[in-house]
Amino acid sequence: PVFTSIEDDNSSSMCFNLSTLCMTMADVEAESSTQPEAMEEENPLFSNLDLFLFTLIAGLIIYWFMSRKKAEPIPEFKKLDQPVAAISLQGRNIVVFYGSQTGTGEEFANRLSKDAQRYGMKGMAADPEEYDMSELSRLAEIGNSLAIFCMATYGEGDPTDNAQDFYDWLQETDGELDGVNYTVFALGNKTYEHYNAMGAYVDKRLEELGAKRVFDLGMGDDDGNLEEDFVTWREQFWPAMCEHFGVEASGEDSSIRQYELKEHNDINMNKVYTGELGRLKSFETQKPPFDAKNPFLAPVTVNRKLNKAGDRHLMLHFLDEMVYESGDHVAVYPTNDTAIVNRLGQILGVDLDSVISLNNLDEESNKKHPFPCPTTYRTALTHYLDIIHPPRTNVLYELAQYATDPKDQENMRKMASSAPEGKALYQSFVLEDNRNILAILEDLPSLRPPIDHLCELMPRLQARYYSIASSSKVHPNSIHICAVLVEYTTKTGRLTKGVATTWLKNKLVADNGHKSTVPMYIRKSQFRLPFKASNPVIMVGPGTGIAPFMGFIQERGWLKEQGKEVGETVLYCGCRHKKEDYLYQEELEEAEKMGVITKLNVAFSRDQEQKVYVQHLLRTNKEDLWRQIHTDNAHIYICGDARNMARDVQTAFYEIAEELGGMTRTQATDYIKKLMTKGRYSQDVWS
Repeated sequence: PVFTSIEDDNSSSMCFNLSTLCMTMADVEAESSTQPEAMEEENPLFSNLDLFLFTLIAGLIIYWFMSRKKAEPIPEFKKLDQPVAAISLQGRNIVVFYGSQTGTGEEFANRLSKDAQRYGMKGMAADPEEYDMSELSRLAEIGNSLAIFCMATYGEGDPTDNAQDFYDWLQETDGELDGVNYTVFALGNKTYEHYNAMGAYVDKRLEELGAKRVFDLGMGDDDGNLEEDFVTWREQFWPAMCEHFGVEASGEDSSIRQYELKEHNDINMNKVYTGELGRLKSFETQKPPFDAKNPFLAPVTVNRKLNKAGDRHLMLHFLDEMVYESGDHVAVYPTNDTAIVNRLGQILGVDLDSVISLNNLDEESNKKHPFPCPTTYRTALTHYLDIIHPPRTNVLYELAQYATDPKDQENMRKMASSAPEGKALYQSFVLEDNRNILAILEDLPSLRPPIDHLCELMPRLQARYYSIASSSKVHPNSIHICAVLVEYTTKTGRLTKGVATTWLKNKLVADNGHKSTVPMYIRKSQFRLPFKASNPVIMVGPGTGIAPFMGFIQERGWLKEQGKEVGETVLYCGCRHKKEDYLYQEELEEAEKMGVITKLNVAFSRDQEQKVYVQHLLRTNKEDLWRQIHTDNAHIYICGDARNMARDVQTAFYEIAEELGGMTRTQATDYIKKLMTKGRYSQDVWS
């Protein structure tokens, strides 16, 4: 930010002038006192009284200027503005914009921009948040230019955080994009109602504004096989582009490095990143505002097991200085298991504590490094790179050249193709067997790539989002979360642990005398209690889906204590066994006893021969539910699994509307959709 304060300059200048004036008057007054006779003989312009009063007034003015509170400088925040037209000056003709929340959209954009080099073109991946998208029309001035959009859909049909401004611009603009060539690949999940809504909207809206679609919209489904969807689309896309632009592929079989390695043998360690995401030493000197690039280091104050048996669920409380509301999400940045990091270093035969930088070979690119540099291999593998998820096909393709066994090399390249045999091999060897990069290196002993190339290819380790399980009205200085510990054995006999939940489990309140901390920031949500507290609320959240409702319940209780009229508060939650994993049992039963929860409905799915889920309890209470929804304007909230639970619950509401509202299925569906439009049916779901 640039700080300017013209007012300060003027005020200091004015003080100086008034002081000079007073000094002159004082001199005159002193002179007049030494020459009284001369003053009497002449007819003076000012009497002594006039001079005294004038001096007094001037002094008061000086005092006011000097003693008044100095005006605060007004910060001028200049938006990072790099018009798309600059692409032509840099010799590029393909730009791949990405809307990405978890990093996959950005990863696909990087792969496409890298592909462009194989076709005699020059591409770049670009974050729309960092560009003035109103300059998009100027792409038409560049010969053989193309804009590719890899757009993920977040939540209930929303744009990702970094694509929000672009989305707003598309909605508001009436500009013309004649002559702009484009295509879109959408990333989504079919279990969500608004499947690929953002990608489909961008594709449709660009055409409406006059842009020319040069290749069909690609639809990636993360509930199926997103990687396969992308590879299939990509392998059809590039031949079509070659034909459109009249170019031929070159060097298809060669590996193209994007970054070059620089080793630092003599460097001041104060200039080396140790896990910070943005500003160097930001974890030592914390400065707000806190966000994705500048997370807050929150001390852990509570870490306890929520369930009575087993180790599946845990709850953590963090001291927090950030403002949040009930229903918001907290993003935490985990680190990888040190044992896996050490094993990678061992198998590749490298010193993990070597200080290195990976510098972009394209000096004009905005992205100078794949992760904060300079740093060590250990820090990169621990804090910055995702080494736990199965690698995507492009990683296998690039690393294949380092396999000394021709069979390994052939299979790795085959898995990166869209051929049915290759897809099947990737599905079985990588996905079904859940092999991460370490498992692949262990099972392919001929594959020993340089660690710098491996680090270049691995995707970034992403933040994990959790629904906040507390209310800031009741807990203004702390944030609560609850999570399920992920741990399972793969088909190859390897024990796999969830990165974030394992890391959180080991975050003890005090670790060797030091407070454990977690890097985090708040992500605002639309999952909000009704504005009028008198409206009934119906909350459906089995398992850890109960998390945001703990905040809602706390807030409704607080409102009652303030003397507010609070409507019915009805909760439907569930678990497998009452005696094992009934989360927040004591808190919920106490809230019902105190009248904060009007009715507590708990489904214990495995405590009887016939499984019972929350949707069954909804049907049991259909008369009360229909009254609350149709007559009393209740707000419905669903949190939890999107693939099965959310769909089954929605079907239950359809059936209740059909039976008690006398509707057809089509009418019932429209009825629930209208509730969604009005903000009376909200979902916070995941798959």
